[in-house]
Amino acid sequence: MAQFFTIYSDNPQARLIKQAAALVRAGAVIAYPTDSCYALGCHLGDKDAVARIRRIRGVDDDHYMTLMCRDLSELAHYARVDNVQFRLLKNNTPGSYTFILDATREVPRRLQHPKRNTVGIRIPDHSVALALLEELGEPLLSSTLVLPGEEHALNDAEEIRERLDTQLDLILDSGAVGLDSTTVLDLTGDTPVLLRRGKGAVAHFGIEE
Repeated sequence: MAQFFTIYSDNPQARLIKQAAALVRAGAVIAYPTDSCYALGCHLGDKDAVARIRRIRGVDDDHYMTLMCRDLSELAHYARVDNVQFRLLKNNTPGSYTFILDATREVPRRLQHPKRNTVGIRIPDHSVALALLEELGEPLLSSTLVLPGEEHALNDAEEIRERLDTQLDLILDSGAVGLDSTTVLDLTGDTPVLLRRGKGAVAHFGIEE
């Protein structure tokens, strides 16, 4: 049975954030709010927790997991970013985007795309997610909380508890969020390539809406 923390988005309670971070470090799989929808998260070095997330999602090892970062300096530790990419990231983070970038050696091979040595990275625009990332002091390995066979992500913590109570260790309830996933953009080439259209606008990347 999952623990259930109600955390205020306007002023996340430090005590609960510390408890959540401790659970993540101990191997927990959590559901937490972001600026797009709820996501599943775990410690990036925990193979068993990653496998549990993949089972919940019904995805294989080729499916991208996202490194949820607190800021650009942390992002740059895990992805190689040139000046053009940095300007794009600076102008669009935090926000509802997942960026595919070339991975650095700090990213375990099992978390990279198996053929391209790339990694998905995101900086969320949600106070609870950012508070948790700040307390962890490192990225949170994440995946959008879309269940197998369903089109939309889950966006309500009570529904998440009803449906996934026995499969999660912790649910962070910060109220209902959106239904849309992030917009996914591949920045590894000369121009941004849209891989998934989601909440984030794309016109300012030179892509038609």
